[in-house]
Amino acid sequence: MTTILDGKAIAAALRAAIKQRVAAYASKPCLAVILVGDDPASHVYVRNKAAACAEAGIQSREIRLPATTSEAELLRHVQTLNHDDNVHGILVQLPLPAHMHSLSVIAAIDPRKDVDGFHVVNAGKLAVGEKGLVPCTPKGCLHVLRTHLGSLSGKHAVILGRSNIVGKPMAQLLLSEHCTVTICHSKTQHLAEETRRADILVAAIGKPKFVTGDMVKQGAVVIDVGINRTPEGKLVGDVDFDSVSAVASAITPVPGGIGPMTIACLLQNTLEAYESIVNHEA
Repeated sequence: MTTILDGKAIAAALRAAIKQRVAAYASKPCLAVILVGDDPASHVYVRNKAAACAEAGIQSREIRLPATTSEAELLRHVQTLNHDDNVHGILVQLPLPAHMHSLSVIAAIDPRKDVDGFHVVNAGKLAVGEKGLVPCTPKGCLHVLRTHLGSLSGKHAVILGRSNIVGKPMAQLLLSEHCTVTICHSKTQHLAEETRRADILVAAIGKPKFVTGDMVKQGAVVIDVGINRTPEGKLVGDVDFDSVSAVASAITPVPGGIGPMTIACLLQNTLEAYESIVNHEA
């Protein structure tokens, strides 16, 4: 029987542990979020993050800027937050308006406060195995896998997607767990042959229901990172849940799988950034 990996329940347990750790400090971590423009999905994400912070006892600030804001003005806000000792985490909500360069904005964030884990300093630390801030979504995927499987050592993990946000850091995290890792992408030949080798399959390509049951090895654990909206308005993942759940030993649903884990790991990163900054200053 296939196990449905309940991201909501796993995230709730992680958030409870974070809340307990935060309560032990006299001062509190603070997350600052910059939101540029009027993207409806971004507004929902930011609202959810603020609610999660409040529940965990983490302070939050929100800076809303119009879509017409210049990149230079956005960078000035980032620098102000970099030098604010009462702010421990900085998140610039993506996507940004077309006239802004995301990589330039991310590069301007103090790596110690880069709770998205996207700065090249944190990416480099992850690549060489040093402690740093890890992107929230792959960090959440790993937490789910550890919760379900315990040790991942020796597993063959296949990742669909090579983005800087999910695919590449996911590969690094699984390598650190002693998995054998294959990354597949749009140029991969004989894709289904590759995916059928996976003990752990992570799908993060943004194509609704792309992974079907015939692409999955019997008994594999499947992590669906995709969040896609159908023309009818239904949220679906990159995995065809019905056909894949008939083959996999465990699978994350969409919604209710990795989404809640991403926010929980953002809180965890904010707490870790706070602890690192406070301990360093002490």
